[in-house]
Amino acid sequence: MTAAPARRRLPVVLRNRAFGTVWAAQVLTQAASRMFQVGVVWWLVAHAVGSGGDRGLASGVFLAVSTLPAVALAPLVATVIARCRHRTVLASAAALAGLVAAATAGWTCAAPPPMAVAYGAALLLAGCQALFDPCLTTSVPELVDDADIEEATGFELATQSLAGLAGGLLGPLIVDAWDLAGIVSGCAGAYLAAAVLVSVTRFPRGATGAGGADPADGVPPRRTLRQILADHRFIRRVLLCFAAANVFTTAVYVVMPLYTRSVLHAQGSTVAALEAALGIGTLLGSFTGARLRGSATTVGGACLALMAAALGTPGLFPDRTAAIGALVVAGWCVGAIGVRFVALFQRLVPAEDKPGFFAMMQALLGATFPLSSLVFGALGDHLSPQVLCLLQAVGLVPVAAALWWSGRRAGALPEAASAAPAASGSAAPAKPVEPVESVESVESAVGVVPLGDTR
Repeated sequence: MTAAPARRRLPVVLRNRAFGTVWAAQVLTQAASRMFQVGVVWWLVAHAVGSGGDRGLASGVFLAVSTLPAVALAPLVATVIARCRHRTVLASAAALAGLVAAATAGWTCAAPPPMAVAYGAALLLAGCQALFDPCLTTSVPELVDDADIEEATGFELATQSLAGLAGGLLGPLIVDAWDLAGIVSGCAGAYLAAAVLVSVTRFPRGATGAGGADPADGVPPRRTLRQILADHRFIRRVLLCFAAANVFTTAVYVVMPLYTRSVLHAQGSTVAALEAALGIGTLLGSFTGARLRGSATTVGGACLALMAAALGTPGLFPDRTAAIGALVVAGWCVGAIGVRFVALFQRLVPAEDKPGFFAMMQALLGATFPLSSLVFGALGDHLSPQVLCLLQAVGLVPVAAALWWSGRRAGALPEAASAAPAASGSAAPAKPVEPVESVESVESAVGVVPLGDTR
């Protein structure tokens, strides 16, 4: 009699074996991707580019290349996810990434590679990840019951935090110890292990496409992203705010290695500590953001303002401890914002629109990353990293105001008077939210449901 209640209190990754296995595969792929990105950026800044070279531009171009596939391949990704079985897509993307990393590892072990090899590998690996991530997000309703969507979304979004923590911590340390060969070898193992995990997992709810059809039947998405967003003006405004914020927030991945090298005069272990601080903060935000009271736009605007203060702190106080503390706060803000919005999108967007929506959402938010990397990378060769930190802070302030104003423009928003219980085990099954036209309806849905990162 006590076994069932105890089972319900277990986290969804433990009581739902299929979701737990696929989530573990996501942790492996995103940790490998993050380890590769952070490790190669540090390799470029500390080892590959000489003291007279353009370190900022080299790392900025690399990060831009690492994000281009998510933008350029978005229409293809949406079509593949809509038409193919999701388990096949996930396993194939992870396996292909593993083979690319293994081939790159063989090259780097045989001879010191030119920088072009790292750029080419980044392009191919990012292409695989651009397919894996939105496909997994689309697959969440196939793996869990409706009542577990918020909790499952929280775990899925927390993966980025775990990946940033593990990959960001290991990347610079592995480069200092085993150079580039160690990075790509570790990535190959992680990707191949993820492919095996997904391939042996059965999706209990089945793969459904448009109108409940099997994706294998070749049914394409019914509507374009423009048509979807036309029904959700609030979502459109939020995505635009997040895209603008990403221009300044994602620059941290260019600024941190430059800050470590030029301001702190430290080694890879410091880069690892800064990456770990960001990952820990995001992880905490992913699991505590649902408990914040107030409308989503109010919470989001406040978190962006707090993030601006946090990212500007290293520019005013050039100290290792201050930088670590600031990145914990910035990471928490990222997690708290994401947890309030993405599960909402899971419920507002119809099932047949999800493949196109999540692929295009990733593309829209990721489109600013190459711009951010190139601009801040080029500026890093002419301006102090401390000035770059202050530029990040100044740029986030108007975005925070715009996100807050987007909720206020329609008047007073409903209070979250009937918030669902914070403990997921006691939450009642929630009904899917129907598409809505007004900002008030959307904010009400956000306020009463604990949501489970945009980027």
